[in-house]
Amino acid sequence: MQNSIISEGNTTNEAIENGLKKLGVSKKDVEIKVLEEEKKSFFDILAPRIVKVELTLKGNKPENRKEIIIDKAEVDKAIENTKKFLDEFIKNFSGIEYEIEEKDNSIFIKITGENASELIGYRGEAIESLQVIVASIINKETTQRIRVIIDILDYKEKRKKTLEDLARRIEKTVIKSGRPYKLEPMNAYERKIIHTALQESKYVTTNSVGEEPHRRIIIRKK
Repeated sequence: MQNSIISEGNTTNEAIENGLKKLGVSKKDVEIKVLEEEKKSFFDILAPRIVKVELTLKGNKPENRKEIIIDKAEVDKAIENTKKFLDEFIKNFSGIEYEIEEKDNSIFIKITGENASELIGYRGEAIESLQVIVASIINKETTQRIRVIIDILDYKEKRKKTLEDLARRIEKTVIKSGRPYKLEPMNAYERKIIHTALQESKYVTTNSVGEEPHRRIIIRKK
């Protein structure tokens, strides 16, 4: 379980509530830090603000936290439907295999094979699309929402390491120059990696600006 998360909303209260739902705790169980308030659009002064807050759990796991237990029958059904879809899907490609693992109420799918790289797409966009499709298919027939995570040729783990290294290099650049550094547009998954990598930094802060799919991170010296 994460000890700290960054959450967004149109107001401070909304951002806090969104974070509390993700952590599954009440307000008394966390320490709250408002990180930023920004306009969604630079050109529209009437645009609603985006408020970002950091929620950090106090001490150990709260006793009143509710663990979400998904029925094994639901998980088995989800895995069965996943296999049906993937068996048909990979017929369109040669030299592709997959493995499915169930862990912590989630389904993890690893795709490998000599032609598996065709399914990654530009910066993993194809992976994310496939993940959304599979999640949509299996959750249509389950009463409890089951998380789906797909990785192809360990792309996500490699990309995570690349982005974490990038974050540290830019942190040093910003500390030295004192000037903000604007990264190129990234999807929400990649932005989260950057935010997480630098959220404990004593020297820089991060915030996201712009609209999807051109939303990007700016790293600033504190």
